[in-house]
Amino acid sequence: MQDTRTDTEYYRRVVDCQWACPTNTPVPQYIRLIAERRFAEAYLVNWHSNRFPGVLGRICDRPCEPACRRGRLDSEPVAICRLKRVAFDNKGEIKKLLPKAPKKLAGPKIALIGAGPASLSAASDLALMGYRCEIFEREHSAGGAIFTQVPKFRLPATVLEEELGYIWDLGVKCNFGHRVENLDELLNTDFAAILIGTGACMPKELELGGQEQFTTQETVRLGIEFLAAVSFGHINTVARNVLVIGGGNTAMDCARTALRLGADQVDIVTPEPADEMRASSWERDDALAEQVRIKNLLLPLRFATGSEQACAVEFAPLVRCYDKQKRWAPLRSTDQATRTLEAGLVIIAIGQETAFDFVKDHHGIKRDKGGIQVDPHTLETSRAGVFVAGDAAFGPKNMIEAVAHGHLAAHSIDQYCRKGKALPPLPPAGQLEEQRMGLNQWAYDNEYNEAIRQRVPQHALEDSLKDITLELERGFDAEQFLVEASRCLNCDVETVLDAKACIECDACVDVCPTLCLSITPSYNDMATLRANLKRPAQNLEQQVMTAGLPQTGRLMVKDEDLCLHCGLCAERCPTSAWSMQALTLDNDTKPCYGRRG
Repeated sequence: MQDTRTDTEYYRRVVDCQWACPTNTPVPQYIRLIAERRFAEAYLVNWHSNRFPGVLGRICDRPCEPACRRGRLDSEPVAICRLKRVAFDNKGEIKKLLPKAPKKLAGPKIALIGAGPASLSAASDLALMGYRCEIFEREHSAGGAIFTQVPKFRLPATVLEEELGYIWDLGVKCNFGHRVENLDELLNTDFAAILIGTGACMPKELELGGQEQFTTQETVRLGIEFLAAVSFGHINTVARNVLVIGGGNTAMDCARTALRLGADQVDIVTPEPADEMRASSWERDDALAEQVRIKNLLLPLRFATGSEQACAVEFAPLVRCYDKQKRWAPLRSTDQATRTLEAGLVIIAIGQETAFDFVKDHHGIKRDKGGIQVDPHTLETSRAGVFVAGDAAFGPKNMIEAVAHGHLAAHSIDQYCRKGKALPPLPPAGQLEEQRMGLNQWAYDNEYNEAIRQRVPQHALEDSLKDITLELERGFDAEQFLVEASRCLNCDVETVLDAKACIECDACVDVCPTLCLSITPSYNDMATLRANLKRPAQNLEQQVMTAGLPQTGRLMVKDEDLCLHCGLCAERCPTSAWSMQALTLDNDTKPCYGRRG
């Protein structure tokens, strides 16, 4: 049986939230800083992992929260995302504390196409290394989909502008209103490398019969184009009845935006059942709370002529087809007619696609399923020195994935410029630091708080619906964020065993409040071991710690799924065999240009 006590990768996986975060954000670390009201430091910890803590504290897709072990204890995870916002909202003046780029950027020139989160993250990393970064953006504002597609009632413009300012302060140059028509424009210049970060900027169209009758009207719109038109002020009113086709987050944003532009009734129609919708559960809940009606299991068939200044869409109800795939199929019963819904505005929000019209055949960049072939480990294309990041690389995902791509692209570009070849980054090294300050005194709050998850206060709905720029959520107040921060289990504070000091007295096993510790015989396979613990380890996705005990040859086993990191085992141990040590990962894979290595 493998001894996991000194396995850095094992300890990384114990911190489930950090492991699930694409940018490897040290979540427990910044939550402890928030609990101590050290907001500026908490913000800096976040900024090191991603350049948009204030933005992501409002709109992140939260992959960390489903991974949070607190959610396995009392059904609801720590509100990690909204605590990130607390750091931004309370940090005060931060500019003097942020890392500074070299006074003179003397490294090679890097071109970046598109000013979305992937390009911006890569440019900030590269600027800190000394590279001269130049972004080419077709719009007159930076942020990409964050700016054009996220409604202002979810993300105030001032938040994005502030965090963009920190990137411009690094010396990153952005050419606004500059659409790259042909990659030759950049290939035939002195740029050492090119990053394509254009996102998934093309809305998917729905091929339905009868739509041609509405081509001269503004009755049918595409989702992301509708949101962009609202963002730029081109649309400020809508019909009283609005129909949104689609089941993702964009559909939710379109529906909620329509309400704020004067719609009396908004329906979202999707062929997916409620539990399979692509929209985040909290986005769907917010839409329902605003009286948006969601109609599931309706497949759009065709457009039909509606009443004056309106159109109608015919739908087929879906039922479960019990074949091997258990697919949904149109209901074919003769006693059930199709269903027709009428609206003054129909918004089609069924997804986005990538577009690379500026990449020509002679550029030597291989295509892949309509996109560009990209090395997933380096993000380099088949043409050396040309990279793709964010949604442009592998299709629409979410902002935090795009930020992670930006960091990876910066590393690969740096490797390419310094070594002539893009190489994938090494896993971050881990360091464990003792947390004992005195007898049974710790450098962290180890008390388990049974509080339930706090609910983020919101402005009154009637006020929010009257003002499309009024942010709906008001953020946690002081009492709430302290309670919510105390719910964190400090998963990065590891229980580390010195097996040679263990006398197998069972004191730690007896004191453990969750029965996560067991001293057992060594078994030949992990399944048998898990079944024979004091409390069987049933969550196969969570590892267990194993340590061989030299006294008897038995094993000390800890089920990480149950551990509260309370430190009682270390307090009780008569030989100090147990210790509480905080794991810190070295994410600094960004050397200055010219440094060896």
